[in-house]
Amino acid sequence: MLKLNKVEPTTKNQETVFQSWKDGDNLVLNGSAGTGKTFVSLYLALEKVLSKSRIKKLIIIRSVVPTRDLGFLPGTVEEKLSAFETPYVNMCGDLFNDKGSYELLKTKNKLEFYSTSYIRGTTFNDAVILVDECQNLNFHELDSVITRVGHNCRIIFAGDYYQSDFKQQKEKEGIVEFIDIIEQLNKFTVVEFDWKDIVRSDFVRDYIMTKEMIKK
Repeated sequence: MLKLNKVEPTTKNQETVFQSWKDGDNLVLNGSAGTGKTFVSLYLALEKVLSKSRIKKLIIIRSVVPTRDLGFLPGTVEEKLSAFETPYVNMCGDLFNDKGSYELLKTKNKLEFYSTSYIRGTTFNDAVILVDECQNLNFHELDSVITRVGHNCRIIFAGDYYQSDFKQQKEKEGIVEFIDIIEQLNKFTVVEFDWKDIVRSDFVRDYIMTKEMIKK
């Protein structure tokens, strides 16, 4: 039986995330690398899924930039996607103190992983939907994802629109246009993380702080 370790917020922005989620809001978490956006999102989503609630599973969605066309990769769809699941495998290992927890959650139908290439025609019900690395989704893909939401769902978008892998400016601006819409909706909280929220290491915080100061 998997037991989820307790995670507490460590910065003011993380406290905002926890409280907003507790209040029933959906979330958009944007900002610097190393601020725990994905880790916190995964924790809150799994806590909800594993509680006695009507939400039954976690859906993780991300793009596979720069190889959106998975036909170039060998193997089955599952094998092609597995390379992009590694961060979540590792995070689940930390959250449960069990390296096999991610695959166990999938086996028990508590967790599913999707590329944006494979969600057309799909409706998600009774789920928490985590859209990770959302800066690498163009507006059409973001629009496609949010219109997959069915009954009894919560959704979290996590990313950093300053680190997009897109080459074309129009595609890079898709996330900004999308968030402009999201901010007008009820039950959405948008949290902007910066270098003061970096918890990965002092080294990463110093690097990002210096990079931002030089680029100004």
